[in-house]
Amino acid sequence: MPFLQDHPRFKGIALPPSGWALAILLSLYIFVGLIGHDPWKHDDAVTIGIVFDMAGNGHWLLPQLAGQPYPDAPLYYWIAALFAKFFSWLLPTHDAVRLASGLCTLLALEFILLAARELHGKDFAAAAPLILAGSLGFLYHAHEAQPMLAALTAHTAAYWALILLPRRPQLATPVFGTAVGVGFLANGLLPLITLVPAVLLALGLSENKAKDTLHLLAGTALAIMIGVIWLLPLHLIEPESLSAFWTREWSEISTLQRPANLARYLNLLLWYAWPALPLAAWALWAKRRQLARREIVLPLVAFLTTLLILGSFVATRSAPALLLLPPLVLLAIPGIATLRRGAANAFDWFGMVTFSFFAVVVWVAWSAMVFGWPERLARQVVRLEPGFVGHFSPIAFSFAAAITLAWFWLIITSPRSPMRGAMHWMSGVCLFWMLLATLWMPWIDYGKTYRPVSASLATALPSRVECIASVNLPISVLALFDYFNGIRTVPQGGEAATRCNWLVFQGEAKKQGALEAAGWVSAWEGHRPGDRHAGDKFHLYRRTPRAKSANTLGDITTIDPEDDPAH
Repeated sequence: MPFLQDHPRFKGIALPPSGWALAILLSLYIFVGLIGHDPWKHDDAVTIGIVFDMAGNGHWLLPQLAGQPYPDAPLYYWIAALFAKFFSWLLPTHDAVRLASGLCTLLALEFILLAARELHGKDFAAAAPLILAGSLGFLYHAHEAQPMLAALTAHTAAYWALILLPRRPQLATPVFGTAVGVGFLANGLLPLITLVPAVLLALGLSENKAKDTLHLLAGTALAIMIGVIWLLPLHLIEPESLSAFWTREWSEISTLQRPANLARYLNLLLWYAWPALPLAAWALWAKRRQLARREIVLPLVAFLTTLLILGSFVATRSAPALLLLPPLVLLAIPGIATLRRGAANAFDWFGMVTFSFFAVVVWVAWSAMVFGWPERLARQVVRLEPGFVGHFSPIAFSFAAAITLAWFWLIITSPRSPMRGAMHWMSGVCLFWMLLATLWMPWIDYGKTYRPVSASLATALPSRVECIASVNLPISVLALFDYFNGIRTVPQGGEAATRCNWLVFQGEAKKQGALEAAGWVSAWEGHRPGDRHAGDKFHLYRRTPRAKSANTLGDITTIDPEDDPAH
């Protein structure tokens, strides 16, 4: 094929990519789609709700969510709250908050590049940020408000420090200490525990164990001092909150999960860690006679022990799985260097064909959204999100057209190189994400936002309401109601619910007449346009003068309740 010739007519990006080319590509990947849409459910909404409270009400020591304590490590929220305050003149709070994720992502990609350069040399170091950014699970979280990104950044810096330790201990020591301290402040004990095996192995591989042990102890002392910056004021001012934080942390890492949990993490990695996982598997096969070498055994043991810890103690969720990516990426780099020509060409072709096809699909679906053609697809678009009306945006169209042309220019002009498959894969992921963020974002945001639901609920409530009891509201929905319209609730079974004249819950009550029989009357119901199940609907009830108080109503069980993953 002419666009795959060894010496293309038009000069493209040199491989491995230079600093500027790599920086531009990664910057586009990070910041396009980070802003420009409402908070979405789950971690994005919870984090934005916490930062909104922190920036507005000053709860800097211990985070709060919709008026309730939320014992969690505060570093990401601090950074995001500062972004929210600094950019309040330019961006809405939810967009400014996500800039913290952009910063963490940028630092994580830089540290993984430095770690790869130290472990594998300069020739293939650029593959590390390409593989990490190209991992589908990383893409998913890098563009939401996600505190685990700060822990990921700490891990990538810690791996760089451990790899750097034999050659430059004076630099490795403060980097390691800062990374460990930041990891604790970012996400508590989990980032620390998952680093312990890698630290012990690095010491075991050291040629000067006594000296390196002293450096790591010095780094640990620095980490403790960083942690005390938060722990000491919290102990002096809010000791009960500190106790609640430690209780939550120990419960999360001391509860043994079922054996199937490890299998679920492995199943998650099949898509989450693509293409890092198959490249790492090939690296192990290609280097099977050199498994004891530092560049193989260190990331391998770090990955396996992190996987074992998560599978044993952490319920399967995609956010903690971010900690599996740095060692897996470091292990995958020799896979890039040793891929046989046939396999390298297949990987390259797979990336080019896959993302070219996805680009066509995005463009055709956008045409259906905006112009109503193809008609059959346009009907499907409206069926999925009733009421959506697409509008043509010249800016979005021009940007999307430019990045599509840039994609085809890239695959036509890229020189042959072992790095080309990784470059094309990451560029394809970047293309696909940017097309979604520019062409599909209005449609996606229309279906995911809770802004109209919250506004409708606020309209149904009186202008001044003393108390609202709630049942079966996921914490992300509590955060969104508070963020959009200042609606705060108390648990229906608690003592505070005795004075509540309003009750809101999600899902259809199994005993339809129980609330009416108890003297409560239906005042409102609402849902997002695309929510069709009974479990997706919200209901508001008003208490009549002779009704029972909310906390005496007993358990209000609903049909098909929607679970919200624990943060």
